[in-house]
Amino acid sequence: MASNAYIIANKRAVSSHPHPHRQPHLPLLLLLYSLLFIGKFDLVSALNYTKYTRKVSNLRLQRIQKHLEKINKPAVITIESPDGDIIDCVHKRKQPALDHPLLKKHKIQRVAPEMPKVKTLKRDEGSGDSKRKEGEDLIWQMWHRNGTRCPKGTVPIRRSTTRDVLRAKSLFHFGKKQSTTINPTRRADAPDVVSSNGHEHAIAYTATSQEVYGAKATINVWDPSIQEVNEFSLSQIWILSGSFDGSDLNSIEAGWQVSPELYGDSRPRLFTYWTSDSYQATGCYNLLCAGFVQANSRIAIGAAISPVSQYDANQYDITILIWKDPKLGNWWMGFGDNNLVGYWPAELFTHLADHATMVEWGGEVVNSRANGKHTSTEMGSGHFAEDGFGKSSYFRNLELVDADNSLSSVHDISTLAENTNCYNIKNSYNNEWGTYFYYGGPGNHPQCP
Repeated sequence: MASNAYIIANKRAVSSHPHPHRQPHLPLLLLLYSLLFIGKFDLVSALNYTKYTRKVSNLRLQRIQKHLEKINKPAVITIESPDGDIIDCVHKRKQPALDHPLLKKHKIQRVAPEMPKVKTLKRDEGSGDSKRKEGEDLIWQMWHRNGTRCPKGTVPIRRSTTRDVLRAKSLFHFGKKQSTTINPTRRADAPDVVSSNGHEHAIAYTATSQEVYGAKATINVWDPSIQEVNEFSLSQIWILSGSFDGSDLNSIEAGWQVSPELYGDSRPRLFTYWTSDSYQATGCYNLLCAGFVQANSRIAIGAAISPVSQYDANQYDITILIWKDPKLGNWWMGFGDNNLVGYWPAELFTHLADHATMVEWGGEVVNSRANGKHTSTEMGSGHFAEDGFGKSSYFRNLELVDADNSLSSVHDISTLAENTNCYNIKNSYNNEWGTYFYYGGPGNHPQCP
C-alpha cells in the first residue's frame, strides 16, 4: 500500500444536515481587506480585523521589513498556493535554522535517523471504533494542489508578510506563545505550564517519573470556529522536560492549529513549536525563528491541511511522531508513514538534551473572555467527548518511545480538563486504536458562561 501521510478515517456519504449546535462556519463569512501600504487584497474569515489595519509608523515598518528579510530566505523557486500562501523553495543550507547562535557550527544531519522499532499490535476489526478505512494517498496540504513541488535540495518555507507581523502584539511576540505565570490554585504536579493566562486544555498525559525518548499519535483534523483574532485552537503532542514552576521548562510541540492572528485565516495548519525557557524568550512557531531544521521538500510547516473532517461524515487524521535520534541526539519529527519533516537540534535544549520526563496529547484554546464571557472558540470539532466517532475529535494509537528506541502503546495515562462544562476528555482502549480519547467542546454555552 502506498505511504499514507494523510488518511481517510471513514468513507460514509457526506451528510446534508447542517452542523447542530454550532455557530455559522467562519470560512462562509469572508471579507476583503487590505492594509494601506500593501496593494494586494486577501480573503480572510469574518473576524474583526479592524484594529489590525491601523496606520503604522515608518520606523516600525522598517523594523518589520528588516526582520522579514532575515527570516524570508532567497528562494530557488516560488509556489503560490490556492489559499493565498506563498511557498518559497529555499536551499536547505540557507534555511533560517542555521542563523541560531547555538547552531553556528551545526552540520545538517544527512543520514536519516534510526526509526523507532514498532511492537506489533493485534488488530480487532470488531472493536467499537474500527470504522476507519485506509484510503489512497490524498492531497494533504493546500499548496500541493497545483502539482508543483520544491526541487531536490530545497525545503518549502511559508513566506511571512508585513501584515502577518502586524497582527501580532509586537515584533517580539510575532511567532511566539505568550510567556506565562503559574496559577497557584493548580496542583503542583499539574502538567502544562500555560494553563494560566487564559489557556484551557483537554489533555492526556504521562507520569513525570519516567524517562521518555519520544511519542506518537494519530490526530483527527477539524476546522474549529475561532471567536477572536488573537485566540487559537490547536491539537498537538507536547514533549516536555524541566520544571513546571520555574523558567527552565523545555518543550517540543507539533500538531494542527487554527490561529487567525498567526496565519490570517481560519484554516487548520500543520505546526511546530519549541522553547527552552518556559515560553519566555526562546523558540517560536514553525520556522519563524532560527532553530528547527527542515529536511523534507514536500511538507511545508505552517501550510494548510486539506481535506478536513466533517460532522457525521468523512473523518481525516494525521499521524505525528517525535523522537530522539539515539545516535546524534537530535529530536526528529515524522509526519504520516515515515515522512521525515526535520529535527530540533539537541544544542537548543538543556533538559531535553538528555530525555523527556512527560508527554501530553490533546487540545488547547485561548480564552480571552471578550465582553466578560467565556470564549465560543471551539476545541477539536466543537463537540464534547461523549458524542463519539464522526462528531467528536479524537487522538488514537497513543505510543511512547523508550530508551531502546522502541514504540509501545501507552497504558497508564491521566487526563485533565480545567473546565469540563466548556471542554472535556474521555479516554479508553481497544485493540485497533490502542489507547485513545475523544476530547473538545464548544466553549461558551449556558453551562459554560
